[in-house]
Amino acid sequence: MTEFLLIRHGANDYTKSHRLAGWLPGVHLNEHGREQAAAVGQRLAKTKIDAIYASPLERTVETAEAILVHHPGLTLHLLEDLGEIHFGDWQGKELGVLAQRKLWHVVQFAPSRMQFPNGETFRAAQQRAIAALEALHVQHPRQTVAIVSHSDLLKLIIAHYLGMHLDLFQRIDVATASLSILSFSSQFVAVRQLNETSYLPPEKPPTPENAVSDVKAEAVDGAAKL
Repeated sequence: MTEFLLIRHGANDYTKSHRLAGWLPGVHLNEHGREQAAAVGQRLAKTKIDAIYASPLERTVETAEAILVHHPGLTLHLLEDLGEIHFGDWQGKELGVLAQRKLWHVVQFAPSRMQFPNGETFRAAQQRAIAALEALHVQHPRQTVAIVSHSDLLKLIIAHYLGMHLDLFQRIDVATASLSILSFSSQFVAVRQLNETSYLPPEKPPTPENAVSDVKAEAVDGAAKL
């Protein structure tokens, strides 16, 4: 049996400001994200990990490196198929702005039909992610493999193995630096754990000047999870 530890990267300024970072270069963990990454590294410090793979983007690499601190004998493998969804023209945009577009309703209520302008479909992203995990299952029989990736991609993976229609995948919550666990055998896949966050440090309270913008951002984020 192969056990996959599915880890979302830590917080960054794009998650804080509710923008789609996508594949933009230079998106690093912020202070809270580094604290989260250190916490998930500590959470897995005593877990036997045989291999670790990550999306090639900075925020996932930095999260993986915090895990490697406790597993110095491992080598980090970067895998593009574990990378973020290609959002095309939506990349870098604020969710509040995107929520005003007609396609936003497709994202929320029929994501299986969504084609990001000059970008990828959710279907294609799910297919490449599932293909990557199935290949890693063959490559790492009876081993524990850590996967550091992104919110939507991890939700698409989990939805697939739960037998959930793609149009419902946003009902799954995958918080920054959270841990979910899948177990693969030759006959079935079990979702053993979803969105563990108990080990994470609390976020510092917002400063007064940021409090109003945080409330607005949370409202948009809530709509995004419908």
